[in-house]
Amino acid sequence: MNAPTPSIRPATSRTRKKALATLATVVALSATAWGLYEWRVASHFESTDNAYVQGNLIQITPQIGGTVVAILADDTDFVKAGQSLVKLDPADAKLALDQAEANLGQAVRQVRTLYANNGSFDAQIKLRESDVVRAQTEIARATDDLNRRQGLAGNGAVSKEELNHAQTQLSNGISALAAAQAGVTAAKEQLRSNQTMTEGVSVEKHPSVLSAAAKVREAWLATQRANLPAPVDGYVARRTVQLGQRVAAGTPMMSIVPLNQVWVDANFKEVQLRHIRIGQPVKLTADIYGTKVSYDGVVAGMGMGTGAAFALLPAQNATGNWIKVVQRVPVRVTLNAEQLVKNPLRVGLSMEAEVDVSQQDGKMLADAPRESALVQTSVYASLDSGAAAEVRRIVAANLGSH
Repeated sequence: MNAPTPSIRPATSRTRKKALATLATVVALSATAWGLYEWRVASHFESTDNAYVQGNLIQITPQIGGTVVAILADDTDFVKAGQSLVKLDPADAKLALDQAEANLGQAVRQVRTLYANNGSFDAQIKLRESDVVRAQTEIARATDDLNRRQGLAGNGAVSKEELNHAQTQLSNGISALAAAQAGVTAAKEQLRSNQTMTEGVSVEKHPSVLSAAAKVREAWLATQRANLPAPVDGYVARRTVQLGQRVAAGTPMMSIVPLNQVWVDANFKEVQLRHIRIGQPVKLTADIYGTKVSYDGVVAGMGMGTGAAFALLPAQNATGNWIKVVQRVPVRVTLNAEQLVKNPLRVGLSMEAEVDVSQQDGKMLADAPRESALVQTSVYASLDSGAAAEVRRIVAANLGSH
């Protein structure tokens, strides 16, 4: 019989204990490392993949009604500010402009007549005043005649009929003087009434002329508004207008998306908002480019409510069975303009956002109003300049030698 082999259980037990000790050490070191990472690094960041690119969707709508006669831009086209997008039939607007111009010319000539009447009424006053002087002369002569005849009537040198005739002449002179004086008063009232229509203003600034000029500007603007320009640089999207379509004022035709003015709405859970402040830096990546392209952003503000609060059908948590759902609040993040030029984004793209919350000196809510316009355009500012020139031309043409 062979000799018994030595037992291997002690050796196996020692190996197992050693492996368990090693595993426990690794787990402890890993937990410690994770704790240190969470404390020193991860706790300084808040991240979410519930983030999307947003931008201004500028609707192109007509200010007047009309029939579409030309479409000059289509979906995906890039357009510059001021470039024509759609043209409407301008025939009705031109007819209204012609009528307004004729009314303005007539108003100028009527006002010129008012100014000319001032001189006419002044001449009438002088004429009536000369009538007064003539009537006073006639009264003086008739008075002398009557006095002479009354002195001669006692000795029979003058008949009673001749004396009566002299008295009649004096009465007629007094009546003529009263009529002449009344004529002077009437002429002065007419002049004063006419002067109230003209004093203090020139023909060009007369209210009647200004009212007619306003109608010309209105009609002129209508002719210009038959051409719809792009208010900003951007890309055409959602074109719905068709050639020959009769559109009313305010009908959406297409949209312009300025991709240089996009931002990101990152929807953070409510428990993540406690450390997020305005001005904190944000790192973003887009699914369209992957992790090889990153964007530098800044927290610009936080929404005033959760998505559920502003939903079309908000949740009614006070009715029926209730299950708590973690809410999210949109945080607006502005992007670096140079990075957008190099790697453009589109509205609605998915993003991943990571906010560095180590800086806690910022504000959670803005506490001052915006000092400048968010967006603006000067495309429409030049429309009225042509109207003003047209008004000046018509007024000058109807002023004559005034």
